[in-house]
Amino acid sequence: MLNIVLVEPEIPQNCGNIARTCAATNSRLHLIRPLGFDISEKAVRRAGLDYWHLVDVRDYENLDDFFAKNDVKQMWCLSTKAPRSYTQAQFEDECYLFFGKETKGLPEEFLSAHEDHCIRLPMRAEARSLNLSNSVAITVYEALRQLDFPGLQDFGKMRG
Repeated sequence: MLNIVLVEPEIPQNCGNIARTCAATNSRLHLIRPLGFDISEKAVRRAGLDYWHLVDVRDYENLDDFFAKNDVKQMWCLSTKAPRSYTQAQFEDECYLFFGKETKGLPEEFLSAHEDHCIRLPMRAEARSLNLSNSVAITVYEALRQLDFPGLQDFGKMRG
């Protein structure tokens, strides 16, 4: 199982898309406050997130609270400022993938403290960044590919 950590996410639609990716891939979703949206049962139901029950969502007051409650053996921090590509990372089962808020990314001091574990998605120099939910999906599927898609259906059924 992978662990997706969103640090201070701001846009509810991104979180909804990421939650759907977590539901489809059996990944755990960790949300670090403050959040730019409501995740109460009523708000989730109103948003029509009918897959929310398939997601193991954990909520934390801040990064200190998160690290106090989790034993992080491997982590990767996604940032446009990172020195290496995500394809150079060797993902392990139960690893934690950290993503920052849409407007600023992960805090600079956090990135500096974990510099050896910072990776990026390659893109043209003129582009500021990819959408957060796209970045999560790309990274999750690369990690799962390396792990041989554990527990996931690897076939489809065409009608015909």
